[in-house]
Amino acid sequence: MKKRASGILFHITSLPSPYGIGDLGTWAYTFADFLAKTKQSFWQILPLNLTDLVHGNSPYNSISAFANNTLLISPEIMYQNGFLRKNDIEPLPSFPDHYVSYREVTPYKRQLFHRAYEYFKGNNRHIYEYEKFCLENSNWLDDFALFTVIKNHFHGQVWSKWPEEIRDRKPESIQTFKTQYHSAIEKKKFLQYLFFQQWSALKNYCNDRGIQIIGDMPIYVCYDSADVWANPDLFKLNEEKQPSFVAGVPPDYFSVTGQLWGNPVYHWDRLKETEYTWWIQRMKQNLRLFDMVRIDHFRGFVAYWEVPSTEKTAVNGRWVEAPAEHLFTTFLKHFPYLPIIAEDLGTITPDVRETIRHFEFPGMRVLLFAFGWNLPTNPYAPHNHIRNCLVYTGTHDNNTIQGWLEKEAAEEDKERLSRYLGKEISSQNIHWELIRLAMMSVANLSVFPMQDILGLGEESRMNFPSKKDGNWLWRLLPANLTQDVIQKLLEMTETYGRA
Repeated sequence: MKKRASGILFHITSLPSPYGIGDLGTWAYTFADFLAKTKQSFWQILPLNLTDLVHGNSPYNSISAFANNTLLISPEIMYQNGFLRKNDIEPLPSFPDHYVSYREVTPYKRQLFHRAYEYFKGNNRHIYEYEKFCLENSNWLDDFALFTVIKNHFHGQVWSKWPEEIRDRKPESIQTFKTQYHSAIEKKKFLQYLFFQQWSALKNYCNDRGIQIIGDMPIYVCYDSADVWANPDLFKLNEEKQPSFVAGVPPDYFSVTGQLWGNPVYHWDRLKETEYTWWIQRMKQNLRLFDMVRIDHFRGFVAYWEVPSTEKTAVNGRWVEAPAEHLFTTFLKHFPYLPIIAEDLGTITPDVRETIRHFEFPGMRVLLFAFGWNLPTNPYAPHNHIRNCLVYTGTHDNNTIQGWLEKEAAEEDKERLSRYLGKEISSQNIHWELIRLAMMSVANLSVFPMQDILGLGEESRMNFPSKKDGNWLWRLLPANLTQDVIQKLLEMTETYGRA
């Protein structure tokens, strides 16, 4: 972040793959080569956390803040490493190639994982690395594996409805489960080990080619998660272990009732007493996986909107201060530096700005937000950018540039954009014009969703925040990566000093 550079926002699930979902196999390396060819310095992804059908496959809604998404494990690399046989992955299944079919992929991968674990149990070749991984990650791995196995035993029931002795983690009852389901627990750990081995190899490949990985960390965790079950005292829960308060945001221009997210809020006083041990472990995990970490809803570290859990909307909440300065100062005692990106979009108060400035965290500027009525003073407009920030054409929550122009931009917005560019805009050239603006910005880092590089429309959008289903599906088609795209991106990157 100290020099000019650029990168691409492109999640692993969106990679081409014959196995129904983008994974850590051949095409992940092909994409890294594409980044190197076009002289990009960063690959930004969405959270790697486990997803499930119940939460619409959202990477921001997971049963663990630490465990990774095993659906991204490559069958091809499992075969190469001796965890599968050729006839396990041939003939190839018939999956759609332009979107992720989670309902088909999940049982298919589960079947492969079962076979891989059986091969692993019968072969000691990887046992040292596996046991080393388990030991190094025991602070979260043991509870996660146990939680998922118990959850399966109770048919997916939320943990607060489990028998009291399991809900409250009584040692004798927990030990009974550990003994009875030893093999199933070990299998969960084995899959996390497999993911970490494949991810580490890919990250090293990228780093060797001058590409850094930007990861994404949601500030909150799900209530029905291993994290809350194992650490109930770190969250504001009642005697029945139900949330007393939940997180959200207050009413604003976009919603008269605000947003009620439902995540339990942190018990910051208790976290402070533990010297933020859980948060330090979480940050350590993310810094093992990524070179930089974007924190979603950063403002929640300074003050958060707390809503009584009995409320149906976010209207009757209140702002509660959080110990941002003390937390990040404590982080700096454990980490030599904090490569954090603060997601500071929306209405941000002066105290949040001051925290970001004090710790010199880069914030975000999104060009799709720049061309409203207040263009001259709009902080997202390129002439108002600062060096220590990232400029995006859009994010995973926005429409694509093409989709924005065709479906969302008012005529006045289009006129202001034309005046700003000094030329007429069209749906054919709009994506490269905004990419050029981002490249020209004084911001040290410019990042573009892959859909914007390709000039794709709304049908390729990654997420509609207001929709429960139909998100996180888009996938790149190999034919999209043409020589013209490579040449255009390379030329722009070099022209504006970001190579």
